[in-house]
Amino acid sequence: MTAQPQQRRDGGPGSAGGAHDTKVLVSAASAHGATAEIARAITDVLTARGFATTMIPPAQVSSIEDYDAVILGSAVYTGHWLDPAKDFVTRFGSALAARPVWLFSSGPVGDPSRKLVQSMAKDPVDIAAIRAATHARDHRMFAGKLDPKALSRAQRASLLVFRGLRGDFRDWDEIRRWADGIAGQLAAVGSSQSGGRPE
Repeated sequence: MTAQPQQRRDGGPGSAGGAHDTKVLVSAASAHGATAEIARAITDVLTARGFATTMIPPAQVSSIEDYDAVILGSAVYTGHWLDPAKDFVTRFGSALAARPVWLFSSGPVGDPSRKLVQSMAKDPVDIAAIRAATHARDHRMFAGKLDPKALSRAQRASLLVFRGLRGDFRDWDEIRRWADGIAGQLAAVGSSQSGGRPE
């Protein structure tokens, strides 16, 4: 089934912030849905703060001209972002550099005290080039989720060697705090300008 763009606007009188003119695109490349759930949480925070926020998978974005800011994320496998997210940067590099951009990755699973998990928490190999191309304001690495049911037989077999990696390690409070910080930055920029795109 083809995912449809999901738009959310001000939550109404009970929302945490008033409506803003800034339009935000949240887009994330997700292999099994866990990274998309992070993108949804970010979208919900921005919506609650009154921003017109749209969530669309990278491969389905045909233009970003209608958006004033972009939050782009990807699951990380073998130290790299997924191709749809990297292709997004290739297609919209100059347009991304002209507006506020934030990046996030989802990858580390398991006990963070383990050396293997610490190696997963390092920035993806692609991030330096992506930050340079987009002029991103920040990149955040979030812990991920590993569900054996979503893996191939060979991948499940590897879990017998690398034990302790299965489970949901996402810190939703950390994710929401990061998104709230972005909302604060966008609101501050918006209030200092009389119309026009945040810079």
